[in-house]
Amino acid sequence: MANKKVPAYVDGAAALHGLTLKGEERDRVILQFERLAEIAAPLLAVPIQPDDEPAPVFEP
Repeated sequence: MANKKVPAYVDGAAALHGLTLKGEERDRVILQFERLAEIAAPLLAVPIQPDDEPAPVFEP
């Protein structure tokens, strides 16, 4: 699943940090961000209610 916003994000983030990514290096970074977006998609699809809050303390 190619996200058309990812290349622009990678280029902008790299420039912001003073990095130059070219060729295969840039392609690999874009691929990883596309994978991350695919992994995060199900979580981001869950609706959040106004009264949902994170737990203040982790208790397994």
